Amino acid sequence: MYLHLGQNEIIPQNRIIGIFDLDKCSYEKRTRDYLAAAEKEGVVLNISGDLPRSFVVCDHPYHRQIVYLSQLSSGVLQKRAESGELE
Repeated sequence: MYLHLGQNEIIPQNRIIGIFDLDKCSYEKRTRDYLAAAEKEGVVLNISGDLPRSFVVCDHPYHRQIVYLSQLSSGVLQKRAESGELE
């Protein structure tokens, strides 16, 4: 199964570690620190095209983790993941 994150980015669902709401999570210092460290490591991919609304943390064969910033809400991504929809 695959999950469409937006902007023609599709990832295997078995690689997903978590789907997070950027507005709700960005208030926490740990989340801000995590995202800053991931950006410094070069493992943040901004596929939003606009202001990101969510981020998806995935494992990756060549990096510890990859963080995708998506313009789609975490609720939409969660529903897609649960229903198995590609779009």
